[in-house]
This record gives sequence, structure tokens and C-alpha cells, in this order.
Amino acid sequence: MSYMTDRKRAEGLGSAKSGTEHYWGMIQSSVGLLILVPLFVFTFGPILGSSYEEVIAYYSRPFPAIVAALTIVVSWLHFKNGAQTAIEDYSRGTTRKLLIIAVNCIAYAAAAAGLFALVALAF
Repeated sequence: MSYMTDRKRAEGLGSAKSGTEHYWGMIQSSVGLLILVPLFVFTFGPILGSSYEEVIAYYSRPFPAIVAALTIVVSWLHFKNGAQTAIEDYSRGTTRKLLIIAVNCIAYAAAAAGLFALVALAF
């Protein structure tokens, strides 16, 4: 039998004061992806299967390059925030911290690699 009060049991488990901000960030990135993914598909589709020179010429134009860059950045940030939420919900302790660090590193590295590849095509 525990003689702890309800307040003592709940201490340290309360609001981190960032849930609403995180939620709205996920909503904004979702809406951004609702716009960006179809744009990306319609800009990437016509060049699919073309020669390397045609792809370079196509992504040297600003609109397809900007759409691809925005899609890469927004999608990886959305992934990072969603994975971090799942990790925070289902893991504890040191494992939680290590997983969050790993997901952040993977997301930023993948976004940087995608942007590097796009810049290499565009220039």
C-alpha cells in the first residue's frame, strides 16, 4: 500500500509546456506536405526515365529545384517530429534519449544528403 498523495505521484509527469507547439508544428508540416507532395510528383513525373543530361537541365530550372528542396526538408522534419513523439510515448530512460539523438541525426543527415544531391544536379 502506498501512502503517497495524488500530487506526489503526478510530480514530474506533468506538462512539459511544449505539447501544443509540437502539435501545431506537425499540423503545419502536414498541410505543407499535402501541397508539396503532389507538386513534387507532377514536377518529377515528366523527367522520370530521361537521360542524365535532361535531368540536369530540368533541375537547373528554379521551380522544380525549389519544389524538390522544400519537399525534402519538410518531409524529413515531419518524420523527425513524428518519430520523436513515438519515442517519447513508448520508451523511457537512457534508451529514450539515445533514440531521440539517433533519429535527429538520421533526419538531419538524410535532409542534408538530399539537398546536397539536388544542389549537385542544379549546379
